[in-house]
Amino acid sequence: MGGKKNIGFAITASILGLMIAIQFRTVSEPVFRDTRDTWELREALLKEKEMQLTLLKEIRLSEEKLAKYKVNKVQSQETALRATIDELKTEAGLTNISGPGLKLVLSPVSEAVGPAGNVYLSPEILRKLVNELNMYGAVHMSIGGERLINTTVIRDINNETKMNGQRLDRFPLEINVIVKSMEDAGKLYNRMKVSNIAEAFFMDNIRVNVHKPSPTTKVTAYGDAIRVKAMKAVKGDGK
Repeated sequence: MGGKKNIGFAITASILGLMIAIQFRTVSEPVFRDTRDTWELREALLKEKEMQLTLLKEIRLSEEKLAKYKVNKVQSQETALRATIDELKTEAGLTNISGPGLKLVLSPVSEAVGPAGNVYLSPEILRKLVNELNMYGAVHMSIGGERLINTTVIRDINNETKMNGQRLDRFPLEINVIVKSMEDAGKLYNRMKVSNIAEAFFMDNIRVNVHKPSPTTKVTAYGDAIRVKAMKAVKGDGK
């Protein structure tokens, strides 16, 4: 009888000891806190949200295309192929397009500088403007009549800002932006009217004028051939 009591006491003591050890470890472990400031956390959160939105858009587009292909099975293969080619051309920026959007005009601050030719358009600030427009819903865009596509590079070459190999030094410089709907165009207009990007341009003696939304904003097609370096034609066997 005494042996059973000793065993029970030993088991109870072991359980209590384990609980005390766990409690002590929980209390003694340091609390690690994120030392990043609020703006860094907001930027990280914004990037994560942008990535999520981009992935959701790509998934939605893929699902829509898949549904379209299934419907087109009962139709002519040639018709479906032509429609797909036209859609891909539009997505690649190879066609003229018109739709809801707005226009921004960059012009020299006349009271601060001389001739327009003396104004320098910073490629860094211009890229920031493009990124901001994309973040706020831009679908198609042209700058100074040059279409912006996925492979477009805005950079400084010998103290000249160029895009698609063309100089961007003729002012006033028009930026046409097309979005999905007039509602989106209104939202984009309101956001650009209060954007800090205008102050960055003003420091370089350039004024940003945001025009009111229009249902017939025009964006021209990309004029050059698109060169694909990572792909090559494969000869099929006719099957």
